[in-house]
Amino acid sequence: MAREVSYFVWGMMTDNIRLKNMLEVSENLKRYIAFLRGINISGKNKVPMAELKQGFEKLDFGEVKTYLNSGNVIFSSDEDGAEKFTNQIEVMIKKRFGLDIPVFVISKEELENILYNAPEWWGNGNNEIYDNLIFIMPPARSAEVYSEIGEPKADLETIKAYKNAIFWSFSRKDYQKTNWWSKTASSAISSKLTIRTANTVKKTVGM
Repeated sequence: MAREVSYFVWGMMTDNIRLKNMLEVSENLKRYIAFLRGINISGKNKVPMAELKQGFEKLDFGEVKTYLNSGNVIFSSDEDGAEKFTNQIEVMIKKRFGLDIPVFVISKEELENILYNAPEWWGNGNNEIYDNLIFIMPPARSAEVYSEIGEPKADLETIKAYKNAIFWSFSRKDYQKTNWWSKTASSAISSKLTIRTANTVKKTVGM
């Protein structure tokens, strides 16, 4: 009986130590979001989310989740370095899917800061307005992209730059009349950015 009690106590101690170690590791992990540009569009650049998730896990990223089919991946790492992760992910996608896909990686902390500084007119649930967040792909800068595209059309779209992101809202019914709609899709500009809706950004930062 005493031996059984001893084994039980030892087992409890071992479980407690294992749980403590897991919690310490979890506390050291930092959350990141990777936004892939230009995948699964009209049958081009096909990247199944289940396989993409596996690819991230093979890179030893933890707690990997995907959201929607447009290439939004949330993951954890005990290392720092968005640039390093970007290179690793792009190489993995090339090897796994045979595609050259630009990737924008940002920490959850940085993205939360961007959303905290969102203008009042952005992402407020107005169904007549379409709200996007433009992420500028390094080494390009938001000022450079803004300068190339030019001023937004008054009464049709509104722009605000913050750090290396740009808040962009425009009229749903008149989107084709805006200045930024066609130019962000042009080959000269599109390579410098990736765009997500307000809803997608808010969802991913909470995962």
